Parts: sequence; structure tokens; C-alpha cells
Amino acid sequence: MTSAAPPPLPPLARRLTTLVDALTIDIRTFPDGRALLRPRGELVHGCAQTLAKALAGLAPGTTRVDLDMARVTFMDTAGLELLDALDEYGRRHLVPVTATGWTGQPLRILELAGLDTEDPLRPAEGRSPVPAARAASAVAAERAERLGQLQQEVAQLRQAIASRPVIDQARGILMAAHACTPQQAWDILREASQRTNTKLRSVAARVVASARPDGPPPPDALCHALSEAAARTTAEEAPEAPRHP
Repeated sequence: MTSAAPPPLPPLARRLTTLVDALTIDIRTFPDGRALLRPRGELVHGCAQTLAKALAGLAPGTTRVDLDMARVTFMDTAGLELLDALDEYGRRHLVPVTATGWTGQPLRILELAGLDTEDPLRPAEGRSPVPAARAASAVAAERAERLGQLQQEVAQLRQAIASRPVIDQARGILMAAHACTPQQAWDILREASQRTNTKLRSVAARVVASARPDGPPPPDALCHALSEAAARTTAEEAPEAPRHP
């Protein structure tokens, strides 16, 4: 009797599965008994079991185990379980173990957890195991930091979207006033903004306001900066007059 094949995963489940970089471990042994393990992927749920299987396959005469973590791309609290499994192997077999080469997000987690970023398993006087709660708070802090960065980027994007209409209007006014291209009008606004240490949106708003029949003229400093920027920008791309013998 043959068992039926498992039903195929739905499209979303297949997509989510491909997003997870499963952990694999390359093993290299040396004549002196040293074993070099190179994990690749993510330290998530199940990574400690993957390492345990790799360690169980080492020869009985192994004298040292080194983990090169350079190809690990992500780490959550399960990464601490992997370190515990490696540390327990070293204690049970009385061999030195190391986990070095941390980079990127996993390195940041070690920093937030207060661990040695070169080798969190390095022996040290008075070293005590890192509680799971502390590791979890480190991951939470890293996620909060990323969320803050995303929120800042969204706020900047919203501000840019809100500023776009008035900037486009100001460019149109400058194009008509100086017979320049859209790019030259943008360069005039940007240079005037830099010269007067004024936000570009504020410069554009004053240009638009001054174009109204009853609109106030820009401040003298801004008028001067706009005039100089327009003269320089349009002169740079003006066609060279033909030379006659």
C-alpha cells in the first residue's frame, strides 16, 4: 500500500516558504582534529536542531569546533538556542568551541543583547548565561529601531508628496520668467534654497505667492539669490554664439 502524496501548498504558503532562507551547515575537518562549520541562512526556529545534527556527525576524535557565522543573514531569539547547543557540546566533549565572523543584523542583535560581538562563547570571568528575556528584548529593540527608520522614511515621503504641487508651480513660473527648461528651473530653486539656507518648499511657496496679482514679493535676500541662480544656470547652458572669420 502506497501513501498518497501530500497536497500541494497554496500559492501564498509557497511564497512564504521561499522567503525563509533555511539554515544549512557546511562542514570541513582538518588532520589536527579541528572542525570548521559554516552555517548559511537564518537563525530562526529549528536552527539549534540543525546544528545538533551537524555536531552529532563529527568524528569522535574532534579536538575543536569553530563556527564561521559570516554567511548568517538573520537572527532572532532562536540564535541564542544555537549558541547554547554549541556551548553544551563543548562542555560535554571537553573541546573548545567558537562562533566568530558575525555581520549585519545578527551582529546588531549581539550588541543589543550585550554579548561579545567577536565571539559570544568566549570564556570570561564571571560570565553568566544571557536570559531568554534579555535576548528577546534585544530583538524587540532591533525591530523597534527598524520601525522607527521606516516611520521616518514614510514621513519624509509624505512631506515630499505634499510639497510637490507648489514646487511644480514655482518651476513653471521660473520657466516663463527666464525662458528656461524644467531642469534649469529646478536648479534655480535648489541653488536659491542653499544660498539662503531656506527649505526648498518655502522658496517655492514664496515664488508662487509673488506671482499673484496682489502677492507679496520675496524677501530681498531671496530675490537676489533667485536672480543670481537664474543668471548662472541659464548662462551655463546657453548656446555659444557662432564665430565669423
